[in-house]
Amino acid sequence: MKLILQGHDYRYAVEQSLLAFFPAERPVYDGDDPHTATVTLTVEGDTARSDTAITVEGRTAHGTASTAVPPSADGCTRERLCQRAVKLSFFHAAQALTGRTPAWGALTGIRPAKVAVSLLEEGHTPEEADAVLRDTYCVSPSRRQLCMECALAELAADRGRTDRDVSLYLGIPFCPSRCAYCSFVSNSVEKSMKLIEPYLEALHREIVSAGELTERLRLRLRTFYMGGGTPTTLSAPQMDRLLTLLEEVFHLGALEECTVEAGRPDTITPEKLRLLRDHGIRRISVNPQTMEDTVLHAVGRRHTAADIRRTMDEAAAVGFPHINMDLIAGLPEDSPEGFARSIDQVMAFGTDHITIHTLSLKKGSRISLEGTRLPPEEAVGEMLAHAESVLRAAGYAPYYLYRQKYQSGSFENVGWARPGGECLYNIYMMEELHSILSLGAGGTTKLVDRRQNRIERAFQLKYPLEYIQRPEKIEENQRAFAAFYEAHIPL
Repeated sequence: MKLILQGHDYRYAVEQSLLAFFPAERPVYDGDDPHTATVTLTVEGDTARSDTAITVEGRTAHGTASTAVPPSADGCTRERLCQRAVKLSFFHAAQALTGRTPAWGALTGIRPAKVAVSLLEEGHTPEEADAVLRDTYCVSPSRRQLCMECALAELAADRGRTDRDVSLYLGIPFCPSRCAYCSFVSNSVEKSMKLIEPYLEALHREIVSAGELTERLRLRLRTFYMGGGTPTTLSAPQMDRLLTLLEEVFHLGALEECTVEAGRPDTITPEKLRLLRDHGIRRISVNPQTMEDTVLHAVGRRHTAADIRRTMDEAAAVGFPHINMDLIAGLPEDSPEGFARSIDQVMAFGTDHITIHTLSLKKGSRISLEGTRLPPEEAVGEMLAHAESVLRAAGYAPYYLYRQKYQSGSFENVGWARPGGECLYNIYMMEELHSILSLGAGGTTKLVDRRQNRIERAFQLKYPLEYIQRPEKIEENQRAFAAFYEAHIPL
């Protein structure tokens, strides 16, 4: 669909609105396209007004929205209010044209709970915040409930926070093979085994310098998360050396939470599990994504559901207090019936944390490149509804959620946990409650100054080889990290 923006350049806001109603369309700004959307913004005095005209298959519909912009509003607030008008006008036009109301209504962006949190922090009651989600953004009852529960969980996690709190992320960008839905920067071991040792050597140097940095800035580490890729791709001796160094530099035993992704059962052994537990790791993530063998095969996993069951038995024997398991709704060859079986099996393991993802059609994934046939939006919605029903009945509650671009049905990803099973890192990272110091390739350091509502990012080098070959970029990122604190959050 050709997008014509007049009086503004809020491309992201319009593109997200487009995907919610027209998932098969992709935004076009140059050339001709029979499908068009003209989105106009005018700001006069203290009012922002947006008008949208959408034409599809020879039919045209219009939508209008206005919002007050207080003269005292700062630049960030003015931007947010203007974008709200733009998104609402597009929503009303698309709703009139299609007769559909997406589950999230006119609410776009990756962090839906932010709207509710802002209202609650301003002194509104939960009921008043819910009314805004309903009346302003047309969010469905089920998504409003998810949003409000996650907002309250975020506020609870934020109690006791200080300006010197940070979390540490460590990236291990290697996997035994590449899944069809994956677009993460990760190298399969079969192609990059020779890079692992030099990568770890470079990572060890960065860990030491990062430890010196956090000590100089007097930062307090709240959580530690090792992700990837698949960290358990490393051998037991490699993992041992890495965790030993981290303990020497950062004193991980004093953290609130230590998590390691052990996502692929074909990388997990009893030796590695015992090693993680001996190093004080209390939470691991075992991510089957599905318990259906046909679906595992379709997405390129080199293991079976039986391998997952074996891994969970081994993890139970070692005695991890917390285990997360992930499932993805909307994978190739899956069905609502198959997804229900997967949920039943995952819940039977007794894990206290289950994350339900919705498939995101990322540009670099094999699914997107090959045009793989996927379950329809209605089937994905049925999968998510069933998941919510059975998880709530079993005592799980939602505590964090986020959305992604090109997500099937414009749905969401939700973390569900039994009381005490919540992963604090997920909240801190996704809701940007404090800074995230990212080490290793492929990650992003988030620099957060809550007092000034300021967020800056320092991107790590994407690929293991360039990470190894360009230590100057690591040094540059750490200088940027120090400069941010010295400028905005001084001692």
